Amino acid sequence: MSRSFHLRVFGCQMNFYDGELIRAAFIKRGWVESEDAEKAQLHMFHTCSVRENAEERVHGLLGELRRLKKNDPSIVIAVIGCMADREGEELFEREPHVDIVCGSRHFPKLPDLVAKVEGGEQRVCVLGEAKEVVDEQERDLTGRVPGYQAHVAVMRGCDMNCTYCIVPSVRGRVESRPQETILDEITRLAEGGVTEVHLLGQTIDSYGRDLPKVGRPSLASLLDAIEHIEGIARIRMVTLHPSYIDQELVDAMSRSTKFMRFLPVPVQSGSDPVLRAMKRGYNLEMYRKRINLLRDAMPDLELISDWIVGFPGETDDDHLASEEAMREFDFLQSYVFQYSPRPGTVSHAGNDDVVPQQKARRNHRLLDLQREIAKAKTPLMVGGKSQILIERPDKKNPGYWFGRVHNGHYCLLPSRDGFAPGQLYNVDLVSYNGKALIGADNLSDDEAAKLASSVTTPKVSEFSV
Repeated sequence: MSRSFHLRVFGCQMNFYDGELIRAAFIKRGWVESEDAEKAQLHMFHTCSVRENAEERVHGLLGELRRLKKNDPSIVIAVIGCMADREGEELFEREPHVDIVCGSRHFPKLPDLVAKVEGGEQRVCVLGEAKEVVDEQERDLTGRVPGYQAHVAVMRGCDMNCTYCIVPSVRGRVESRPQETILDEITRLAEGGVTEVHLLGQTIDSYGRDLPKVGRPSLASLLDAIEHIEGIARIRMVTLHPSYIDQELVDAMSRSTKFMRFLPVPVQSGSDPVLRAMKRGYNLEMYRKRINLLRDAMPDLELISDWIVGFPGETDDDHLASEEAMREFDFLQSYVFQYSPRPGTVSHAGNDDVVPQQKARRNHRLLDLQREIAKAKTPLMVGGKSQILIERPDKKNPGYWFGRVHNGHYCLLPSRDGFAPGQLYNVDLVSYNGKALIGADNLSDDEAAKLASSVTTPKVSEFSV
């Protein structure tokens, strides 16, 4: 009989990509995935350490498995990824029923590690750098979640030294994949029906900089090469660091017909003193120059940012500077996080001197401001033309499909026979209903007005990234 595994993934898109690789490795060995945790012989947690609450959630779920392990000692429990790297063998002390602690660079060995435990080895712990590269020459796609979207890792690790970030110490330094390997993976995904690829990397615009200078690839050359892959309609990228944005990359983005002009370039703070304390590697003026470089080439580009509020030493004036920066750079979307000191980072040794109530207030102020900015931006698209990649039928408005236009704004399109997720359509943007644009093809003014009035305002919760 086939043995079954249950995999839980937490954190970033890279973790979910790695989860697909883990899934494929076990399927190849004859395992089957169980949606019911109670029935699985192997429990795996692919974890995140960026914030404390993510780790505590995993510890809570591990605690729930004590009963299962007590009733059936043959059950194997594995903790994988950033949390494993950060806590190491201390995990065994806190969770004595855990069998495997496996770091971010070692998860391809998981089937063998499980075999060791099943063979009688009580506990297995593998951490730190690995002799072998994480990604195989040819990715096994059997563990991929079906659909028109796919994640593709182009590099791993980070060479920056942000004082609040645990990533370099748990994921290691930059390791770029060969360009031909990435292109082969995307080609096979396109042949399987994928139309939108998300290129992943901790600092994706540093891709190739760790490789020998002669003939080395770059993110720009990769974009140019993907342009020729038939079937791929849209390329998204996660996440850029301002320090690596240069003219070559900007030119490649601007000439690409597939690059989605909806780009994450986190600023983290609008205060130069806070940016220095974070050791981000740029000040606000340098960030401004990089954004101007992007927008001069692509005036329709929309930006996404991450923000940290309540960083040690952040004053009211520092926070107001962040609000001003949010207005200046006119982000369409932002993710705002309250500073959480992480063991193993430089800032952990400092004084976490912004009280929780103040962090919460600053968090809400930035989120409220971002909603105000986004709500003012989207109506400006009305009267223009774009392309929409449709994602799903809209629950609030039967007869319409939901999607995003070429630069990330939400849009609804009247359904037609033959619609399917991942298709790309040229649209006129005829109206805005308070949350989303209304798209259509070649309508008269009267038809456009009738179409706009027939669409009710959807709830914010119905739209997701």
